[in-house]
Amino acid sequence: MAKKYIEGETKEQRKARKAKEKLAKAQKSVETQKVLPQENVEPQPVIKHSTSNDRHILCLKWGKKYDATYVNRLYNMVTRNCTIPFTFSCLTDDARGLHKNINVLPLPKLNASGWWYKPYIFSKELPLKGTILYLDLDVVISGNIDKLFSYQENKWCTIIDFTRVMRPKWNRYNSSVVRFEAGMLSHVWDEYQKDPKGIQKRFFGDQDYLWDATNKVSPAQIFPRSWIQSWKWEIRKSKELVYGLPKGSRKLKVIEDVTPNPECCICVFHGDPNPHNCEDPWVVENWK
Repeated sequence: MAKKYIEGETKEQRKARKAKEKLAKAQKSVETQKVLPQENVEPQPVIKHSTSNDRHILCLKWGKKYDATYVNRLYNMVTRNCTIPFTFSCLTDDARGLHKNINVLPLPKLNASGWWYKPYIFSKELPLKGTILYLDLDVVISGNIDKLFSYQENKWCTIIDFTRVMRPKWNRYNSSVVRFEAGMLSHVWDEYQKDPKGIQKRFFGDQDYLWDATNKVSPAQIFPRSWIQSWKWEIRKSKELVYGLPKGSRKLKVIEDVTPNPECCICVFHGDPNPHNCEDPWVVENWK
């Protein structure tokens, strides 16, 4: 193609014009590309330059128990309640409907289902470097979560399971909130891979396995109990559910106008009800 010259144009001006034309051509090319239907698009990893100083908030969506609404609302709540730089990533087998600012990490096909996908978050194959704060989808954020990154830095942290309400000396973990450095707990995934079926038979769930795999070798630091609490067991008064509804759809029998304590930054909805089935005014106002 013949070069285009404009009378009176300097060499620097010509370079600037050509760069501008090249950019416009590239943008036009992107705009005219055919977009495939969403259901045909495979989730692609988008984090390419993660560093050891990065902070990540990670969640996991597998199957049909929770749809994109849960991921998007978690992203919204984190955005409102975290003032330090972070990247929000979702490990999933179905990226349809996720907010455009969410980094999608493809969930590999594993010999697992449900919460038994969670040991994979500790895998060295996960394309994240730095500090990772893992959050379950069925939580409602109630305050600033910066302290979950600064507490006991460079160590891994989690919470005591909510069985603690009935048994004060209970010391097993709950995996709704876990913070760790990438690669720090890779042995949890490595050991799980060796015998996934056997581990699934031995333990009720992933958090029981996590406790067994780490308690003697690398025990967790425990987040203060007042920071992360059970909505139905530690914040509400009544725990009674409406009878007759199937598991996963049950609601609380009494609606309560209660709020978390000032120190609490995350409310956990283990079991029933899920946040979308909770009609307590504070939850309705904040789960969005």
